[in-house]
Amino acid sequence: MSLAAQLCLVLAKPSWAAELPSCSRTFSLAFHDHGMLYSKVSQSGIDKDVADELIKRSGCRFSLSVMPRARIWRSIESGELDFSMSGITNEARDKYAGFAWYLFNKYELLVRKDSGVASIAEFSGNPQMRMGGIRSFRYSSRLNQLVDQLAPQGRYIEVADHEQLLAMLKRNRIQAMIIEPFNYSQIESRALHALTRTLDSGDPAVLHGLIMSKAALPETEQRKWRALIDDMRADGTLLKIMRRYFPAEDAKAYVTF
Repeated sequence: MSLAAQLCLVLAKPSWAAELPSCSRTFSLAFHDHGMLYSKVSQSGIDKDVADELIKRSGCRFSLSVMPRARIWRSIESGELDFSMSGITNEARDKYAGFAWYLFNKYELLVRKDSGVASIAEFSGNPQMRMGGIRSFRYSSRLNQLVDQLAPQGRYIEVADHEQLLAMLKRNRIQAMIIEPFNYSQIESRALHALTRTLDSGDPAVLHGLIMSKAALPETEQRKWRALIDDMRADGTLLKIMRRYFPAEDAKAYVTF
């Protein structure tokens, strides 16, 4: 092959090709059923779109599954699972998981209007109020404090997935739950919009990203996967994905950090 032909091949390679991860085996990746991030029924969502693009760019083989969030974190920690999507970090998770950020959004408290509470402080101070959450979920600072306050009082009820929470809220078994923008469509589809209102947590937005098992992936490989996600953000691919689900201004905000 001539030098000119070789140069053309180099120039034709995508910008991420220089840092491709090793594809020496089939990797495992699990989604969790969570509103617009991933729907188990339609097998679609933001996380699925991001994962599809990541798989395409890496050129690696993947085995995909759906798991409860609590099982995902256990499997990431043990190394049984290589990847998951849209995770947030904390001190404990940093010990066994690496992250590649691709989303940025705020958590809010969704409360029943007939609860009569107008603030998070009112909710936490009323012993009759109960909140629901998904096992192993953590949120932003003030909402984590609320969870940690209510749990010892028996006022925080944990379930496996978001659909269960929505059903409990509709039946008034709980009076509040924590949501993010990816849950808004579920609230509308379950006819909960008229029954509920949102309370601003006062917390800043929280980064969400690709979760990588430190037990399964060495740091050198994690950096390569992180570079692929960073390239997707830099070249506008993540914004394009978010535009499929949100208006332009919101979509831009969710990938600007």
